[in-house]
Amino acid sequence: MTTTAVQKEGPAAVAPAPTVGTHFNNYWRRVRGGDIGALPAVFMLFALVVGFSIARPTFFTAGNFANLFTQGAATTLIAMGLIFVLLLGEIDLSAGFASGVCAAILANAVTERGYPWYVAMLAAVITGVVIGTLLGLLVAKVGIPSFVVTLAGFLAFQGIVLMLMKEGSNISVRDDIILAIANRNLSPALGWALAAVAVAGYAAVQLLRHRNRAARGLLTDPTAVVLARIVGLAVILGLAVYVLNLERSRNVLVVSLKGVPIVVPIIALLLVIWTFVLQRTSYGRHVYAVGGNAEAARRAGINVDRIRISVFVICSTMAAIGGIVAASRANSVDPNTGGSNVLLYAVGAAVIGGTSLFGGKGRILDAVLGGAVVAVIDNGMGLMGYSSGVKYVVTGVVLLAAATIDALSRRRAAATGTR
Repeated sequence: MTTTAVQKEGPAAVAPAPTVGTHFNNYWRRVRGGDIGALPAVFMLFALVVGFSIARPTFFTAGNFANLFTQGAATTLIAMGLIFVLLLGEIDLSAGFASGVCAAILANAVTERGYPWYVAMLAAVITGVVIGTLLGLLVAKVGIPSFVVTLAGFLAFQGIVLMLMKEGSNISVRDDIILAIANRNLSPALGWALAAVAVAGYAAVQLLRHRNRAARGLLTDPTAVVLARIVGLAVILGLAVYVLNLERSRNVLVVSLKGVPIVVPIIALLLVIWTFVLQRTSYGRHVYAVGGNAEAARRAGINVDRIRISVFVICSTMAAIGGIVAASRANSVDPNTGGSNVLLYAVGAAVIGGTSLFGGKGRILDAVLGGAVVAVIDNGMGLMGYSSGVKYVVTGVVLLAAATIDALSRRRAAATGTR
């Protein structure tokens, strides 16, 4: 008679959490392998802020700090939409003038026709959706390269803006709600409250994710690293709100000027929404899949055409929101709205922030980081008295450097097999 030993199944093996040292060693290994993420943008931003602060002490003041947010807001919003297109390895050269068309629709509706602000804004956003749908259909269904389609759009939308502006006139925007978007501030108390909500929400997401991964036996980041991220965000937001709540008015008896600009929480909200869409939904995974290998994605059952159309819709919709912010900041719309350097700065912001021109790599946060770099260059060099020509040259060099780093990091990643 034989005896068979019966083993009871125990709980699933839990992957040991790496130490802080191991975590940073792994991170450094990824960086050396070509996965550098947003590091170049962070270093560039830090170097530019330090350099301009030393060269012009007025750069690092509460008033100029607030101005940086409003100055780069429209560019950042348009860049957010462009990231979706760039993730597929496509390009949208019409995003700048698409924002101008939507801003012109807004101004015509609210000033010329007397519609309420919400109707005018809705009309502008719907215009963006229609533009994006048209571009997406031409690229996905007709098969015209996005460069050609959006270049045609660049020219056509410029003409539409001229027609809406009656060949050169300027339409003032006087609605208080629209003007408040880029020209008014939150109360100091509300700024602190929103910062606290943001930190609490981020902490909840990080801690729940850490606990859920640990419960399923998956590899997790060290608890100390998770807590450091939360504390880091709290410090950054706390310092930002503190500085923005300082009095910025030169004559307090005439007007008080303090608080977080209203456009800042708008950008933050859109950052959270689009980050969630890309990183936590099946749609976002499909976007990355199509950007990485469209044919493989098609064979996996992903509707590639629908994804292509949708990213152009999102891009033009964000261009519409950027156009609304631009009209608010300028208090008017003119034939040059959305033109000049708007598109160049928006594409530059996305690429400088870390989004690849080759597709498959990028985050919405890249638009914010890149937009900050572009705004700091434009603002700092303006304070130093440099001409627009010098600004364009420097911005172009920074963009070229970012694209070069992206190309080299991809080559490095392919050589090391990390991607």
